[in-house]
Amino acid sequence: MSEIPISRQGFKKLEEELEQLKKERPEVIQAIKEAREEGDLRENAGYDAAKDRQGMLEARINYIESRLPQCCVIDREELDGDKVIYGATVEIEDVDTGDVKTWTLLGPDEADHTKGSISVFSPVGKALIGKEVGDEIVVDAPRGRITYEISDINFDPNAGC
Repeated sequence: MSEIPISRQGFKKLEEELEQLKKERPEVIQAIKEAREEGDLRENAGYDAAKDRQGMLEARINYIESRLPQCCVIDREELDGDKVIYGATVEIEDVDTGDVKTWTLLGPDEADHTKGSISVFSPVGKALIGKEVGDEIVVDAPRGRITYEISDINFDPNAGC
């Protein structure tokens, strides 16, 4: 079993989500029961919707329950250094276009590119791990190979959240 890095806040969010999903179970079971009482199940949209919701709910519960034991909780407040590691906020520049991007490397369960974070297991994340300012990385992307130069590394415990 491999460890999955996650912040204390991210781990807590997963635990809270699991608790909330488990609280929803009785509601979904009740909705299925009520839909069954309406009669013919072959043409019962309410029944189908409730069964679909139950399937999605159980799948997410199973996912989180299987994931939590694999989590390696990391205190982002204590992170520092000159190399890219989990929790680092990295500014990179596309060598060809000059485009600058800033990403915070987080675990796959907390990464959200809309908030400026990517997974340490993503192609860019994997290429960045262990690198320093001035290093170049090459990433295979749909548009082809992209070369980035690392221009800054810092550790802000609230970045990317």
